[in-house]
Amino acid sequence: MEFIILTIFPEAFESYFNISVIKRALSKKLIKIEVRNLRDWTTDAHKSVDDRPYGGGAGMVMKVEIIDKALKGLKVKKGQKNSRIILLTPQGQKFEQKLALKLSNFKTLILICGRYEGFDERVRTLVDMEICVGDYIVTGGEIPAMAVLDAVARLIPGVLGKRESTVNESFSDGLLEYPQYTRPEVYKRMKVPKVLLSGNHKKVEDWRKQEALKRTKNRRPDLLDRK
Repeated sequence: MEFIILTIFPEAFESYFNISVIKRALSKKLIKIEVRNLRDWTTDAHKSVDDRPYGGGAGMVMKVEIIDKALKGLKVKKGQKNSRIILLTPQGQKFEQKLALKLSNFKTLILICGRYEGFDERVRTLVDMEICVGDYIVTGGEIPAMAVLDAVARLIPGVLGKRESTVNESFSDGLLEYPQYTRPEVYKRMKVPKVLLSGNHKKVEDWRKQEALKRTKNRRPDLLDRK
């Protein structure tokens, strides 16, 4: 699977893509990541990707012509069968595990990172979808792009090694993951639940299901409102 990231800060991704799961997936050629600088498609001496908004107001707006030229230069366009062009915006669809799973079925994802006061509204006509990673403010689209890429990449067969790694994770079945414990058995009077030491796999499985339900109900009751 290929990820193409369009940004004005390509250096922001260097360290993250050189560690842990993503690094291993790249080395095994299970995924391919191409980070491109939007300034490469500018024509002025200052390599400007933004301009003042019509009607006045604070900040600068990223120009539609730059995004358009970048997509044409990469030979990708809206509506292609095996790819999705994604704009990372506060107005987008909320990013959740179900969406990550859907996106993992595509051959190519193009992630467009914004900055400043956002995009010229006409940029929205060039993309397949918009994604929001949460109801909070970040400086740009780089961190959301990393979140989307990471969540999707780990769903690609072989990236995590064991299938159970994705099956038993939080949100994989709509529930938060059950509590986990390791040695020592007792730490400052805090003990590992006896059921986990019993060796009874059925009891352990039942306990984990109940704890997962309990955690989900406490944090996300909406996740349980499904038929």
